[in-house]
Amino acid sequence: MFQVGGLCYFLPMFDLNSLNPQQRQAVEHDSGPLLLLAGAGSGKTRVITCRIAYLLQQRQVPADQILAMTFTNKAAREMRERVEQMIGRKACKGMVISTFHSLCVRILKKHIEKLGYKKNFSIYAASDQQRLVRDLLRDLVADASTKDADRVLWQISEAKNRLISAQNFTPDIHHPDSCLTAEIYPRYQKALKAFNAVDFDDLLMLVVQLFEEYPKVLADYQQRFVYQMVDEYQDTNPVQYRLLRQLSAAQGNLCVVGDDDQSIYGFRGADISTILNFEQDFPGTRVIKLEQNYRSSGHILAAANAVIVHNKKRRAKALWTVDGQGEKVEYLLCEDDEDEARQVMERIHTERFKRQLAYGDFAILYRTNSQSRSFEEQLRYEDIPYVLIGGQQFFDRKEVKDLVAYLKVLVNPFDEVNLLRILNYPKRGIGGTSADLLIRLSAETDRPLWDLLQQCSEIEGLTPRAAQAVTDFVDLLKRFRRRFSRPLQMVETLRELITELKLEEELYRQENDPQKARRRIENQAEVVNAMASYLQRDSEPSLNGFLERVSLLDDENIGRHDKEKKLAQDAVTLMSLHSSKGLEFPVVFLVGMEEETLPHKKSIYETFDIDEERRLCYVGMTRARQQLVLLGARRRRRYGRLAQRDPSRFLTEIPDEVMLRLSSEVPRESSESDKEKMADSFFAGISSLLGD
Repeated sequence: MFQVGGLCYFLPMFDLNSLNPQQRQAVEHDSGPLLLLAGAGSGKTRVITCRIAYLLQQRQVPADQILAMTFTNKAAREMRERVEQMIGRKACKGMVISTFHSLCVRILKKHIEKLGYKKNFSIYAASDQQRLVRDLLRDLVADASTKDADRVLWQISEAKNRLISAQNFTPDIHHPDSCLTAEIYPRYQKALKAFNAVDFDDLLMLVVQLFEEYPKVLADYQQRFVYQMVDEYQDTNPVQYRLLRQLSAAQGNLCVVGDDDQSIYGFRGADISTILNFEQDFPGTRVIKLEQNYRSSGHILAAANAVIVHNKKRRAKALWTVDGQGEKVEYLLCEDDEDEARQVMERIHTERFKRQLAYGDFAILYRTNSQSRSFEEQLRYEDIPYVLIGGQQFFDRKEVKDLVAYLKVLVNPFDEVNLLRILNYPKRGIGGTSADLLIRLSAETDRPLWDLLQQCSEIEGLTPRAAQAVTDFVDLLKRFRRRFSRPLQMVETLRELITELKLEEELYRQENDPQKARRRIENQAEVVNAMASYLQRDSEPSLNGFLERVSLLDDENIGRHDKEKKLAQDAVTLMSLHSSKGLEFPVVFLVGMEEETLPHKKSIYETFDIDEERRLCYVGMTRARQQLVLLGARRRRRYGRLAQRDPSRFLTEIPDEVMLRLSSEVPRESSESDKEKMADSFFAGISSLLGD
């Protein structure tokens, strides 16, 4: 109950008795650092949301003193919704549940001027970064390619995640491109600042810098966020870890939830030592293990435990369940990759009728996306509906990026990467020669490109036709900048911008196939829908706010939540092991259980670190609720030829008492007509797949 203006309001209550003993201990933990080691399927999200509700309702902690962080917008949204369902929306007002990047955007919007930026800074997406680095590379390497830019960007990102600034970056002899990166990194940062822009890694790095250089700002946030909670803590990288240490230093009430056995994002910079060393880094830590599993049957858990226990650097724990042993895990050794796909199809048909399951109850998991080909072909041949998770993201599509580039420039005309993108799109008579002249003059005079565009009539060498096109372009931007300053009319203004630019005609001109053109037009229309949805949800909408939301979207929150829509269909799911984390299915086929596939050959021969591969296998196994089938092949095609394969070492770690080991019968040789039918069926749908 709480009181406002003499009136009493009764809040909904949640039942602590519904939690198991370890979960309840975690929820009722009072103060000081807390480490929750939450195994797969142990109800960790429920625990963290119950803990927030408990602090708000039972401990009477003000909502604005609570900060909860996770790694995806979808997870943050679901966490907030669960807490609101438990205790009511009013009681949650002021509480901050967000991703690391969203929190840092919020902080930088208030304080970035202290670091020499303007408040209306742009957030560069991967495509913007790539274009900028490619331009910088061409000053040093005449034939620089997109791949060169990607390699340099990867090293810059890795350095930022380890809090290594451009000034402190030193070449690494193990990375041949690092000398080039040492040249580009300082220029890249200087260009970003000149454009009043930051990249995703800067969002975190700049906040850490802000807190170090302005202790008073840090102290204000330390006093505000008395309780901090972090989900998926095993996935934090060094810069996220430093940020958490800064925020929690004064109060010490840091609660982290994670599972070192599910740390599978080392390639993104995640550092497993953050969870393994938590007690040393935060003295007085209380450790609670959540080992009761609410997802999988006993035999599946026993098999998964038997695999993961072979990792040396891990916290000892073992999942268990009260729901019975269930069916044994099966290992099926197939003749080749085509036989592997056929065996999966047969099992799908059998299990559908045996268990009365839907197609959506099945998932095929693999180590690399290239493994999906044979399964897609067989699914089409069998006329089985399926969804492939991991396609191109909505806001990465060219026609969408072109439209969003206009919006970014309307907010920040000094954003030169996006300004150059739209300078002659659609074509308006500003050709490559004119653009090069403007870019060169901007560099030589150290003047922003936007300033030059506004004074184009004074530029020697610019033809009257090009000068008039630039003037019209500048007038258009100024006019729509004024119109977008009226937030409630943004959707109508965006429609008018699309019409005035004649983008529909441009897309029809670009595409020979009218169907593809229509799909691209629909994608631009979806941006309008996204803006309309944003206006409905945000109490203080702005064009800058919409762009921040677009920039922070992750692959689980794209467009109309494409991934959620796909998983909601009655169709077999195909996805990589990395994409499967956090999901569950009644029946899982974990395919490619061979040396050099799982574990991957890179881990065997280059990094000599099998631990993360074993964790990937563990994650895949624990996605299954009722039945887990492991498959491998005696031979597999590589560059068109069949090569002998050895069973994965992880199979030898599973005891016979929990796993049945089977071999498929040698299949009859497919006739030429069979092969032609399968090929026709597969390739008939390729064009539609590529267009999606």
